[in-house]
Amino acid sequence: MNIIQINPFVSFTLAIVLLFIGKGLLARVEWLRRYSIPDAVIGGVLCAGVICALYYGMQAQLRFSLDARDMLLLYFFTAIGLNSDVRTLRQGGRSLIVLLALAVVFMIGQNVLGMAIAAAHGLDARAGLMVGSISLTGGVGTTVAWTPHFIDTLGIAGAGELGLAANTLGMIAACLVGGPLAAWLMRRHGIQPSGDAELDIGTLHLTAQHTTLDYYGVLLAVLWLNVAILFGQGISSAIELTGLRLPSFVGCLLAGIVLRAIGDLIGGRGGLWKWESMQPGVALISDISLGLFLVMALMGLQLWELESMLGFISIAMALQLLLVVLFIVFVVFRCMGRDYEAVVVCAGFGGIALGSTATAIANMTAVARQYGAAPRAFIVVPLVCGFFIDLVNALVIGLMAG
Repeated sequence: MNIIQINPFVSFTLAIVLLFIGKGLLARVEWLRRYSIPDAVIGGVLCAGVICALYYGMQAQLRFSLDARDMLLLYFFTAIGLNSDVRTLRQGGRSLIVLLALAVVFMIGQNVLGMAIAAAHGLDARAGLMVGSISLTGGVGTTVAWTPHFIDTLGIAGAGELGLAANTLGMIAACLVGGPLAAWLMRRHGIQPSGDAELDIGTLHLTAQHTTLDYYGVLLAVLWLNVAILFGQGISSAIELTGLRLPSFVGCLLAGIVLRAIGDLIGGRGGLWKWESMQPGVALISDISLGLFLVMALMGLQLWELESMLGFISIAMALQLLLVVLFIVFVVFRCMGRDYEAVVVCAGFGGIALGSTATAIANMTAVARQYGAAPRAFIVVPLVCGFFIDLVNALVIGLMAG
């Protein structure tokens, strides 16, 4: 086997190229737009497919250095925090509480299903948690955090590989199911897109958003994002002292929310806190970071590693995917109001339940670009899946893992 290591700079540059390829295909292929497939997913999956073909066809294994990936995730979540005006949280209101309750109920059901499948395959039932909320709702960070406990304390060999394999397939499924499910719900229930119902479907995708960017504003955005990340790392260290295992982005998200609240309270129009000036820069950095993170996460997938556990993983993921779809269609959509905002939340819930917060936001963004804005959904979902869900997930896993 010829192993080719790609250095960090080339890997990062390739991710940019793949994002451009994804955007180009999305603009040219109508069915990709119709089903709201994120552009980053298109480029990343294409790369993963080519790498897999090289592995089997030419016995060549390409390994990308993805050091920038984790930093991009921190920038993305920090930007979400800075964009979260605590004064607008009231707009979430009942929807925030309902979605959090639904997510908790689903996590428990997800874990019960995973444990039942593991037991049916003659494995320790607790191994099923690795194909449940640990890898699917929690993502890579939660999987890595819990792996030592499952291996060293519970004695479950291969728990890390099992969780990462489930997360790999779950992330791909989450990216592919959100948009099509949202489109089906809109057709099935005759829902019109947002306040732009008079426009033909697809028109919004062709309308570029123009914001005013200036040197001072972008530089301010970078400064406050970096300050929030430093603050967030301190918060993450404090959280670790409590014994909770949470991904590092949780601290950055919370830091962004706190800094935004403090800045709005005492910053005024003077000094370094000029939110109106830096907001376009924060939004731009957030979009770029999300797109490149997803591309790098997908291009780094080594699909051949799933071969040894393909049987168990295939059955587990097929049943988990079925559970997600049924729960979204019959529970989430109805409880969230049966309107366009509920449709966008449903697209995001696929990311919450199968992939990560990043895939949830990517699904919602793809739907919103196609059909129109959904402001309440973009307040509720990031708060639930970016902060509350990780706290609750840690408690659920701790209780069920024993």
